[in-house]
Amino acid sequence: MYVELYATIGLRTVISYLLILIIFRLMGKREIGELSILDLVVFIMLGDIAVIAAERQEKPFLEILFPMLILLVIQLLFSYISLKSSKFRKVLDGSPSIIINNGKIDEKAMRRQRYNFDDLLTQLREKGIIDINEVQFAILETTGKLSVIKRDNKAVSEHKETAFPLIMDGEVQEDSLQHIGQNQFWLRQQLKKRGYEDIKKISLCSYKNGTLYIDQSDN
Repeated sequence: MYVELYATIGLRTVISYLLILIIFRLMGKREIGELSILDLVVFIMLGDIAVIAAERQEKPFLEILFPMLILLVIQLLFSYISLKSSKFRKVLDGSPSIIINNGKIDEKAMRRQRYNFDDLLTQLREKGIIDINEVQFAILETTGKLSVIKRDNKAVSEHKETAFPLIMDGEVQEDSLQHIGQNQFWLRQQLKKRGYEDIKKISLCSYKNGTLYIDQSDN
């Protein structure tokens, strides 16, 4: 009896493990630090379902595994929609926040993200930065990772530009235009000069040091 019980538990555990492994593979490759909120929710729910599958011997195994398949369908569906719609992607993942802009800390942005100075200093120290004056830009990514662009060591007082995304997935990024002191009219004029009439067909357009980088959509 005990042999049969443990054999059943072992078999359920192995099948659950293989199914979760397949689901993770289908979800695509990401580093742990780059997981979205949706990914974390799915991982937690899958873990709970796997435990139930191993422990609840009285429940039909397929009945327990069915929610795993539903989660897989939801994850794949949302991932597909996210690839096609930047608005949907922003709803799920949010948008990056500029915490340090041209060497100045944006406290309002920190409050919006519930991000305190201890968090900021800790993540700067992890990058080998002790003095905030070394930082030109610090961007809090949607994953919680802090991306840092240092000041030019040869001329700390001089302005050092970073690349601002002006168009993403065919949509104009108004915040980036404001950062470079321009508007949509200027952007459209610059694109027309380069032979780009339809903004919707541009997957990425970024601006750095007076130069536009343009990548047209393959679709």
